[in-house]
Formats: sequence, structure tokens, C-alpha cells
Amino acid sequence: MGAELRRMREQAGFGGSQLARALGVNPAQITQMEAGKTGISVERLRTIAAACMCVNEELITALAEIITERGKVGWWESYRGTLSENFLEIAELEDQARGITTYTITLVPGLLQTESYATAVFSQAYPPIPQREIELRTAFRIQRQQTVRSGETKYTAFIHEAALHMQFGGPQVRADQLDALIEDAGVPGITIRVLPFDGTGLPSPIDNFTYADGPIPDLDTVQSDTGFGIRRLDMPVHVARFRAIIARMDSAALPADESREFIRSLRKEMKNKHE
Repeated sequence: MGAELRRMREQAGFGGSQLARALGVNPAQITQMEAGKTGISVERLRTIAAACMCVNEELITALAEIITERGKVGWWESYRGTLSENFLEIAELEDQARGITTYTITLVPGLLQTESYATAVFSQAYPPIPQREIELRTAFRIQRQQTVRSGETKYTAFIHEAALHMQFGGPQVRADQLDALIEDAGVPGITIRVLPFDGTGLPSPIDNFTYADGPIPDLDTVQSDTGFGIRRLDMPVHVARFRAIIARMDSAALPADESREFIRSLRKEMKNKHE
């Protein structure tokens, strides 16, 4: 919300002080709203839009709906104070998304991880984290999955073949995870696409990311996960780049039915190896 308010002001050519004068408020209030530290009402949103001469009614209406929805308490709020803000923000982003697309190269995406797989992933964090936090993070991740398992939010997971070979927690955890992916591939609303080692046409190396479809394209958001933290991207130029990357992946990845058979073949290979 803060980012959209800032963009609205900048497109009008206003500095923070100029907008503050137009609204009759303290400049610090503008800073607080754009930093996401102060909530705003629908009435205040429309006042700001009018002052900034924003005539994109589709955008204003979508933002107003988000403000109204934020008046409701999400399930993730029960974790506030026990998990970092980044965990809560991704859950809220997924909950509000009209559709979700993820790409992972080193591990199965969180929205499809089994409990034992998620626990193993968190257990390998460095520096190590306490056992109690590992349990909290795992429980939180499993609860996040309800967003896509309910069928209300369409979900497409692009998974690089490398992630399917990585072992977290040992062979049995990997085997159970492959079984779960085979089952999830048949869940309505969930599409799993594998990017094989011998595939071509992939974009240059990129980090794992989540692309969340907003209520309108102007509100699409990307979360990029790196070894140094999480980046939230919503500038049009950044979002457009990831749309292009997803289009490239769509061309390079195996179709959904072939992807399911590919995962099944890896699972069969494991079974034969350990018999």
C-alpha cells in the first residue's frame, strides 16, 4: 500500500511536503503512510488520489478493497511476535493473491513441502536456529499451504530438476516428498512444471521467486528469495521482467502431465536403487 501511495505521488510530480500541504497534514504523516507504518482509510486513499490527480479508478478501487480486507484478522496474526515480519508478509501476500507462480532451483517450493521435508530444510539453516523456532516455522509453512490446496487460488510451480535430486533429511524424506508432488500434481488448481537439466531456453540464472497476481495487473508483486534475505519488487519495470521470465519458463518446462511422469520416474528410480 505504501509503495502504491508513493508511486501515485511521484507520478503527480509531488514531493512529500507538497502532498502534505495539499492534504493539510504534517509531512511526517506522508512518510509514515508510504513506509507502511500508518494505516489509511478508504476516504483518505481517495483524498490522496484526488490530490495526485490519479484517474485510474480500477487501481483506486482495488486499493480500497485491500484496505477493507486488511480490517480482517488473518490467520498469520497468531504468529506475530514469534516469527519475523517476512514470514507474515508472504502469508498475507499469498492470501490476497488471485494467482501464484513460483520458481525454485535448489528445493521444493514451500507451498508443496511435506512436514518432514520442511523441518529438514529449516534444520539446515546457518547459523542454526533453535528447535522451537524450527517447529514454529514448519507449522507456519504447512498452514500457508491451505491457500492453494483449497482450490480458491490457482498455483503454478516451476521446479528445476536439481531441486528434485536434492536431499534434505535423507532418502526417505526425499521419497515421501516425491510421492507428495505426484499426488499434488492431481489436485485441482495446482500445476507442477519441471525444468529438466537438458532443457534449453531458460533465462540467465535467477533466484527462487514468488509471483503473486494482484486484483489488477498494476498490483502484481514479486518476492525474490536470496541467500542474503528477501526482496519485495512491485515497480512496473521489475514486474514486467518477471512476467517475461515466466513466459520463457512456460516454453522451456515440461507440460504438466509429462512433469508428473518425470517425477514418478525419479521416484521409481529411487525405489529400484534401494530394493
